Amino acid sequence: MRVKNQFQTGANEQTPSLTRRAFLAAAASATAFSIMSPALARGATANSRVTVGTIGAGGRGAWIADHVAKQPGFQITALADYFPNVAEAVGEKLQVPKERRFSGLNAYRRLLESKVDAVFLETPPYFFPIHAKAAVEAGCHVYMAKPVAVDVPGCLGILEAGRQATKNKKVFQVDFQTRADPFYIEAMKHVRTGMLGKIGLITPFYHDDCFLDPAKEKTIEPLLHRLAWCNDNALGGAYILNCDVHAIDVALWIAGELPESAVGFSVRNRANAIHDSHDCYAISYHFKSGIVMSHQSEHVPNSFGTIGCNAYGQKSHIKTIYGGAVSIRGVEDLYEGGENKALYADGMQRNVATFHKSIVEGIYDNPTLEPSVNSTLACVLGREAALRGRQMTWAELLRNKARMELDLTGLKT
Repeated sequence: MRVKNQFQTGANEQTPSLTRRAFLAAAASATAFSIMSPALARGATANSRVTVGTIGAGGRGAWIADHVAKQPGFQITALADYFPNVAEAVGEKLQVPKERRFSGLNAYRRLLESKVDAVFLETPPYFFPIHAKAAVEAGCHVYMAKPVAVDVPGCLGILEAGRQATKNKKVFQVDFQTRADPFYIEAMKHVRTGMLGKIGLITPFYHDDCFLDPAKEKTIEPLLHRLAWCNDNALGGAYILNCDVHAIDVALWIAGELPESAVGFSVRNRANAIHDSHDCYAISYHFKSGIVMSHQSEHVPNSFGTIGCNAYGQKSHIKTIYGGAVSIRGVEDLYEGGENKALYADGMQRNVATFHKSIVEGIYDNPTLEPSVNSTLACVLGREAALRGRQMTWAELLRNKARMELDLTGLKT
């Protein structure tokens, strides 16, 4: 059976090597546009315009805020960032009133006290559970980046906050770009209907550069810049959480279940490594259904970069590349799929449009919550199994209530 692609006029079977740095460069140069439907745009009146506070205004935070500010259904009325110069510069650009530009470690509290309808969370992941809980308690809709946390208590805290948001009839959305992409969505429909047959092997992978690993100083301020927190386990959760979660999330989407256990190894291989995050991983996961999953990643500047996930069944196989082609090939069945080279930007813009639509139409099922928590937990499982050098079960992981400690001494409040 040949299944034609419904979303593209021409398909390219090449799998381009696109890295996170390439996504960031493309995003910076892209012209922001709205994927909001004309009807929704026309409906963005004073009654449906959502006031927004952005918490975290660095690279991606400023980029998303710029896009949100250009949408007729949103109005950014408050902004928070740890660094005063960032809060002032981005606030000035987005015409946020000067008295509503907040800085310091507790800037998020002052932003919430200023009263907004919704918040966008774009800070180091360590702070997500704290900020999300406070935002939900303040009665806000929440849009947040991934990974949702750096440890088990943080993940469970996000799950609790998201479920409370649902009870409060508020939207809680996590920004995974692949889950909003038409090619991925259509391919997963075919996986669910059995096009692959019984799946035996899933292979997520992530190859890209590392980020600047700054020297240690009296405070952790140097790690708060330019994704440097990826190098620190407590602040960023390590590279496997910040980066590899994209590929592992797709793998769990394909598997349709959670792993029972993981075992693997990891190492720091970036030159002049200073902080504790490992950057090379080889981890095997096992599922109750019998599926085995082999995850490999490395974050070293060696001119090789590609991100994706493949899976192999008894009848056919699926190949996915983030920012590249998605397709299914088999002896009898075929999904031609296609590619979206602008997935990094397009996925965010689709998610922002869905966030607004859900708010104004009162859609509070919040379907991104549990998958995002589970993919983050799967990465925590892989990280901890590799650090321990032994098999670790999902049940054992969930019993570990220890929080990762972060020294905030000396930070401006």
